[in-house]
Amino acid sequence: MPQQVRFELPSGPIAALDNGVPAGTGTVLLVPGYTGSKEDFQPLLRPLAAAGLRAVAIDQRGQYQSAWALTEAGYQVPELAADLLALAGLLEPDGQPLHLLGHSFGGLVARHAVLSRPAAFADLVLMCSGPAAIGGNRRALLNSGERVLADGGMQRLWEHIEQQTQADPRYLRPAPALQAFLHQRFLATDPVGLRVMGTALREAADRTAELAAAGLPVLVLYGEHDDAWPPDIQAEMAGRLAARVAVIPGAAHSPAVENPAATAQALLDFWLSS
Repeated sequence: MPQQVRFELPSGPIAALDNGVPAGTGTVLLVPGYTGSKEDFQPLLRPLAAAGLRAVAIDQRGQYQSAWALTEAGYQVPELAADLLALAGLLEPDGQPLHLLGHSFGGLVARHAVLSRPAAFADLVLMCSGPAAIGGNRRALLNSGERVLADGGMQRLWEHIEQQTQADPRYLRPAPALQAFLHQRFLATDPVGLRVMGTALREAADRTAELAAAGLPVLVLYGEHDDAWPPDIQAEMAGRLAARVAVIPGAAHSPAVENPAATAQALLDFWLSS
């Protein structure tokens, strides 16, 4: 049964969900994206436990139940990546490499952590995360959202995002309990962190060549209908990385939620064979 835990880091406490598998069998660290949280990975925790892997999903700094950074600089990608390196030392204290997965913006943070200390990780999964700055409709939403946040605060930004999301013809209204949770989580997020992370999403440099040179096994996993970084861009990145690719059917930008069975199987195929 997944349990809520806290890790005390130099930057402050980090909230997490731990699937409870004893350490020493292989550990996976799951890093959420922009506006996300540890709960985005909850559908994966039991399947990974059944396969014998300990899985720990976190809230990054400023997200939901983790501590807010003391300064704006605390939300820069290198600072967030330092948290992952600190967690690696706590989750694998004997120095065994850690499986690392970053979703969307979390992929940019995970990539930076790998490039900072490749030996800390056994491999890397980039889930719905691209090689550089985000574009298209997602970038436009970030741009408009920044203005709304500055003028109206978090509640007004929530209403703005909801309005934009519901205009998509593919929109499916969440169940009331889930919608209430998403609202609560959003309002618990540090608005300063949202702004800084949003800037990072729009300004991220392409570090694919550096990642390829690091030599770690990489899996590029995305939903067949991903609407953030387009699938062809992620496939091209995978080619440059000589990475394995998993395309999750029936999923868009959140395959762990939209098709957890196929996502878990693709991850296990990678982690148990790499």
